[in-house]
Amino acid sequence: MSFAVIQTGGKQYKVSASEILKIEKLNNQEGKTVEFKNVLFLNDDKTTEIGNPNIQGAKVEATILKNTKNKTILVFKKRRRKNSRKKNGHRQPISLIRITKIFSKDGKLVAEAKPLEKNLKLKSKPSKEEALRKVKAEEVRKNQEVVAKKVQKEEAKLINERLKKINLKGKKTDINPKKTSKKKKPLTIKKK
Repeated sequence: MSFAVIQTGGKQYKVSASEILKIEKLNNQEGKTVEFKNVLFLNDDKTTEIGNPNIQGAKVEATILKNTKNKTILVFKKRRRKNSRKKNGHRQPISLIRITKIFSKDGKLVAEAKPLEKNLKLKSKPSKEEALRKVKAEEVRKNQEVVAKKVQKEEAKLINERLKKINLKGKKTDINPKKTSKKKKPLTIKKK
């Protein structure tokens, strides 16, 4: 499997054909083709080329799928014992790209991506096995719910029966008779 190592946005990425990457935002519109000429390493099935620092003439082509922002990162600063806190969020602008072609230093095509439409159709159509698995999972879930409801009803009946027995026992025989409190007479002191 052929791949290349490219440099963009101050970072290095190992890329292969039809791979989708998040990189630092590029100043191009969505759907445009971009060329990366900072190729540091190139590996074909047969040969390997190492740049010093770049491989002259080698390039990688990609299409921009989307210009968006990355997930929010919380930036929290605190100075202890100073009652000073600061909370900010940051969303780094990124570009989603799809690698389409990798060229060697001779201009020879090393790797090419398959058309995007075919990949999407394969992902969107579930196979028969997956459909059957989903149906079975739903049936099992429904059966579990029915069983759980039956168990809850039975437990509620048992609890009610036990409560009735306890109440009947209390009425027939006084297990805890009510204590009657006798008022104490106040102390009187005889005067001489």
